[in-house]
Amino acid sequence: MRQEVLRLENVCKRFGGIVVADNISLSLHAGDVLGLIGPNGAGKSTLFNLISGLFRPDTGRIYLEGQLLTGPLHRRARAGVARTWQHMRLFRTMTVLENMLVGPREYPGESMLRSMADTGSLRRAEAAARNRAMHVLERMGLAHTAGTIVVDLPFGQQKLIGVARALMNDGRCLLLDEPMAGVEGSNYETMQRIVRDEAAAGRAVCVVEHNVSFIKDLCTEAVFMSYGRILQRGSVDDLTQSRELTELYFGAADA
Repeated sequence: MRQEVLRLENVCKRFGGIVVADNISLSLHAGDVLGLIGPNGAGKSTLFNLISGLFRPDTGRIYLEGQLLTGPLHRRARAGVARTWQHMRLFRTMTVLENMLVGPREYPGESMLRSMADTGSLRRAEAAARNRAMHVLERMGLAHTAGTIVVDLPFGQQKLIGVARALMNDGRCLLLDEPMAGVEGSNYETMQRIVRDEAAAGRAVCVVEHNVSFIKDLCTEAVFMSYGRILQRGSVDDLTQSRELTELYFGAADA
C-alpha cells in the first residue's frame, strides 16, 4: 500500500464574505502527481497557501505524514512542505547558488549560538548544502549558471531555478504553482523530467497549472476546482471531456 503523505480534512477559509476554500478534503500519496485545474479564482493557489502556512484555515485539519501540520511558512517547510510560487520569489541580486542555499530544511548557520559553538559542524553543513545544490543544478542542466546573478538568466531558466530551490527541501510534499508559465522548448522537457523523477523517488507532487497538455502528460489524476470547491477528481481525460467542467473552465460556447 502506498504511503499517504498529505491529507486535508474539511478545510475551510473565507475572507470576509468570500469563501476561498469550501470544505476541502483531499489526500496525496507517495508517487502521486496530482494536477489542480480550474478557472482563475477557483482557489487553487489558495489551497497551496493553506497547506504551506501562508494562510491558516478557519476550520479543518491538514496532516503531513500522519502528523498535524500547524504553524507558519518556515515551520511547515522544515516539516517537509516544499513549494514554488507563481512569481518565483527569487532573490534578484543574489547568484543562482546563493538562491539555492536558502532552500534546505535544516541549516545550522541559522542559529547564532549553534554556529558559534560548533564551527566544524557548520562548515560540514555548508559543504553538504553546496554539494546538494550543485547536484540539483546538474540534474537540470544548469550547473554552469551557479555563479550567475539570477536576474541575468532568461525567464525560462529562472522558472527552473525556482523549482530547483524547492528541491533543496528534501521533504515528501512538493507543491508546484504554475511551473510552466513562460516555459517552453528544452526547459519544458526538463521540467517534465524533473517532476517525473521526484514522484518516482517517493514525493507526493501537486501541480497548479493552466497548461492542460502538461497536466495530461504528467498527472496520474487531476482535481477540478471552482469557487473554492472541489467539483470532481479523476483522470485528466475525464475532467477535460466533461462539458460542464469545460464550460466552467473556458466559458460556454456560443450557441
